[in-house]
Amino acid sequence: MEVSGAPVEDILLQRPWLPVSICGCQLLAKSLFGETAYHILLTDMRCVWEERMDAAAIQSRAQELNRRLRAPVKAFFSHLCEVAKPCLSGSDGQIENKAQISLVRQEDGNISMKLKSELAGLPFYWEFHCTPAPVALVCFHLVRPLLMMSRLLQRRVEQLGGLLMRKDAEIQDYRENGATLSRERLQTDVFEEQTYREDFMAKALPLFCSEWQNALGFDAELQELYAAVVSHGNARKRKLSEEHSAEEVEPATKEPELISNSPDGASVSSEPAGKDKKQSNNGEAETRGAKMADRPKVQQSLPVTSSAAERPTSKPKKKKVGLFR
Repeated sequence: MEVSGAPVEDILLQRPWLPVSICGCQLLAKSLFGETAYHILLTDMRCVWEERMDAAAIQSRAQELNRRLRAPVKAFFSHLCEVAKPCLSGSDGQIENKAQISLVRQEDGNISMKLKSELAGLPFYWEFHCTPAPVALVCFHLVRPLLMMSRLLQRRVEQLGGLLMRKDAEIQDYRENGATLSRERLQTDVFEEQTYREDFMAKALPLFCSEWQNALGFDAELQELYAAVVSHGNARKRKLSEEHSAEEVEPATKEPELISNSPDGASVSSEPAGKDKKQSNNGEAETRGAKMADRPKVQQSLPVTSSAAERPTSKPKKKKVGLFR
């Protein structure tokens, strides 16, 4: 399934997790509804469930749950989106048209959400059958983005700590030059990072752990941060992919066609590049060796003895020329 020409995985990844409450069950959800398909993700921070449905699967399930329904997918899918989207985007499960949704946990680890509404004056039923998501998908949509968010927030804390220290130095300089506060209640203690960190962990950590369910809530700031992190990651991944593709194409375009003429004037086509290079190197080495071998013969030809002169003159050895230049 693609939305606006982009793969559904990339579009769904950029959707932030939204806190939802279904039948008193606190969950985080993200969903993507196309023209005649959808993909939803749910998690309670103990497990992640998903369901993907295309047009054919939606048509089959709709006819199974609604015996009298004979309409094509496009005729009722818009209604399904209208009643399902609010349930998966933070609504309490009660839609304006009095649609109802319930959640059932099954023994095999799956969850089922049953939705009931009205379509053209007749009851319309739908069920989401969500199964545990694979580990790769959980890391892709949850683990890696959350780790990136944690590192980004940690970097922001470090920068704010450095800013506070510089502000303390500035205030101290004002005091040394005679400046005083007009209101004593505005006076603050000097910021000490280690002391602040220990005090924060001692006070905030027990409170945070006691309200674990509230940790599922992604407020607007965290949703914006999540979207920014995954969007930047997608842009970087596309850039690296384009650069890698360019590197693979460039050598192929620069490889020349090697053609050499044989001594009798015939054209010789090239063989594989590795073999050509080896033969060319061997030919050049043999040519250099022949030249070096000829030089001593010329120098030694001056003091030759008669015995050497009586030897039959051999035919000059033809220099070997490499197959490729």
